[in-house]
Amino acid sequence: MQETMTPEQTFAALVAEGDVVLDKLDECARTVPDKVFIHYGEDDIKLTFAEFKARTDRIAAGLVALGVTEGAPVSVLTRNSLLSALAMFAIWRAGGIFAPVNFNFRGMLLSYQLKDTDPFTLITDPSFAEVLGEVVDDIPLQRLVVHTPHPNDHDRTDDTFGAAFKRLEIVSFESLAASAAPVPNVPRGPFDLANIVYTSGTTGPSKGVLQPFRWMNHYGFQTRQLTSSDDVIYCDLPLYHVGGAFFLLARAVWQGNTVGLWDKFSPNKFWDRIRECGATSCVLLDVMVPYLMSVDPRADDRANTLNKVHMQPFPRNHHEVARRFGFDFVTAGFGQTESGSAFAVVIDQFGDEQGTPAALWRGPSKAEIRARCEAIGRPLLDGAQTLPKGLMGVPNPLFEVAILDEDDNVLPPGQVGQLAFRPRFPGLLLQEYFRKPEATIKVFRTCWFHTGDACKQLDDGSGLYCFVDRMGGFFRVRGENVSSYEVEALIASHAKVRAAAAVPIPAKVGSEEDIAVFVELVTGETLSEDELREHAKRVMPKYMQPAHIRFVPALPVTPTNKVEKYKLKNQILGELNSSAS
Repeated sequence: MQETMTPEQTFAALVAEGDVVLDKLDECARTVPDKVFIHYGEDDIKLTFAEFKARTDRIAAGLVALGVTEGAPVSVLTRNSLLSALAMFAIWRAGGIFAPVNFNFRGMLLSYQLKDTDPFTLITDPSFAEVLGEVVDDIPLQRLVVHTPHPNDHDRTDDTFGAAFKRLEIVSFESLAASAAPVPNVPRGPFDLANIVYTSGTTGPSKGVLQPFRWMNHYGFQTRQLTSSDDVIYCDLPLYHVGGAFFLLARAVWQGNTVGLWDKFSPNKFWDRIRECGATSCVLLDVMVPYLMSVDPRADDRANTLNKVHMQPFPRNHHEVARRFGFDFVTAGFGQTESGSAFAVVIDQFGDEQGTPAALWRGPSKAEIRARCEAIGRPLLDGAQTLPKGLMGVPNPLFEVAILDEDDNVLPPGQVGQLAFRPRFPGLLLQEYFRKPEATIKVFRTCWFHTGDACKQLDDGSGLYCFVDRMGGFFRVRGENVSSYEVEALIASHAKVRAAAAVPIPAKVGSEEDIAVFVELVTGETLSEDELREHAKRVMPKYMQPAHIRFVPALPVTPTNKVEKYKLKNQILGELNSSAS
């Protein structure tokens, strides 16, 4: 019987693998220089580790020549995942802080983040000329670095940065990549800041999460234990999210993996892409699963290379999905922009059978994966058994974990409370919320990091934990964390709206949520639903736009003037259930 690693042994292994992503890229460029690192499927571009390092070194030199200094935020706004990847590594190499921007943002959301970050520069492309033109007079930005796609590129556009941008210095991204300046040599350590990634604010604007380099090492560490250099990672998640940028793309340099990279998920092209890059590992988020399952079954559904698939949130039909497509192992867990990967579980969907055809198998064998699960203390469950809803698995041994009541008392197994963490070692959690000391103090009160999520430990002695719900204030829509505060503020920015309340309801497709908004108008004003939807289209990204809008004479409130959202949620659910019956 193999002994499970202690927390101290786990931490030693984490540090031994290397805390700094740039060092790991350099190592790959030395040891496997000719191996393909990025397979960018959108334009059929393949970059080896040596080519990727050389290109990002040149861009980094150009950024330093432009004036980027150590610790300076550099924002990136683009749908082009290759551009994001190049910019990300170049910013780190230049000593800057990578600050990605959600490419769905516009108006108030975009303006707020760029003002809050106040980056040295923004790296973008001409497709964002219109949305940036709407806010350029409201932000302190001094310069743009603009990538111009080639005529045959998939994202070629005729848009340009016109007169509205005349006060800004505009620099060609391609000129940075051609820089002859010396490659910067900025020492990077585990506690140096790498990223500012914004997460939804529940009672105020979104907060920038400051992540040190060790945070990225820790985020991918547990998943790396189940893979090897032979694995190919598929990534179609946006690189403004930690999942795409760090869990998938950056993780690859620790083992020298090839990454099949696309700009967005496509249910129609998914399997062609998997075949094109030979992916063995991917992430399926919520609605991706029903999209793939909606296609009529084929006799060759299992004739693909995927053998390790992470599903988030963990769907009830995981076993049906895995058996259909031959996913030998399905993983689940709990991840956050602040806390990284703090829970994990592996589900063995085939036992001693082989789901993935033997001729297509790459990466550790099934026996090796089982042995590694035992060594790192990760439970290996039988996919055929009934598993609880919201399964997250067991805690990462690098953390202490507790379920807390509203007074921060620790609750026993079986009781629902707020999930909280204490790191056993330094550099594993966010360093702080950017320029928000009060929010930082609040989330770390009583020396616990409070996740804002309601969870429980099962009382069956298994040691497993389950996600129950969010504590309130934000919800999950189309793979995005959506802040009720931001939805309400954007709806209420219409001159005829006095107040708005947003509540989550079960989505029509998938296991996430749709948004219902209740609107109270200014006294004497009238407004149609169509007019309000047009306003929503102008000020918020598509995923944030409400599925349901209801006008009410007045929002229900408590004696202390807090909106009683449970009443609104019951109202819309009752209405929808009635119409469906």
